[in-house]
Amino acid sequence: MSRKSALIFWGGWEGHEPEACARIVERMLTEEGFSVHSAQGTDILRTDDLGRHDLIVPLITQVQVAPEAVQNLVAAVEAGTGLGGFHGGMGDAFRMEPAYQFMTGGQWVAHPGNIIDYRVQVTRPDDPVMAGIGDFDYRSEQYFLHVDPGIEVLATTTFDGTHAPWTKGTVMPVVWKHRYGEARVFYSALGHVAAEFDHPQMQQILRRGLVWAAR
Repeated sequence: MSRKSALIFWGGWEGHEPEACARIVERMLTEEGFSVHSAQGTDILRTDDLGRHDLIVPLITQVQVAPEAVQNLVAAVEAGTGLGGFHGGMGDAFRMEPAYQFMTGGQWVAHPGNIIDYRVQVTRPDDPVMAGIGDFDYRSEQYFLHVDPGIEVLATTTFDGTHAPWTKGTVMPVVWKHRYGEARVFYSALGHVAAEFDHPQMQQILRRGLVWAAR
């Protein structure tokens, strides 16, 4: 039986430590039995046969991308290549590309207060991605996202309004999955920098989510 293939493309804003995070995700997927190719930048989206991969992991923040690169990515996912990722590396990769955002199910817009303590509430403890994981405390950017109402939400966070009073009581998805065409799509808002992989729930949720998303 051949190993599943995963592609990680990384880069963009250095504050998210994309190279270090890419190495961690590559190791994680290798442990899960994937053959992993990791590439810097978005050129790989134009030159690679993306459909040969079972999973694609965007790990790139706030970059300009060639239209044909986005078209190739969206087409591959619609045809069945899984998509999974986390934080700004997937949720703020291409701000100017609504087709990409339609596929991912959401787009980052703010993180009031920057690095803060907040609580993550598990809404689907019956889902295999969340099995055995209860509500937990987390310290990072609390992402405020514009989201597709059709996503399947696995965990949320509630804004207390300390840093943006008008957001008080807003319940925001943190972890979700959905279908796009023939593919599975997974997203977690957790994981601002590489050190956050030391948080056991963050790492477990992402690991399981990426495996679930793979074709």
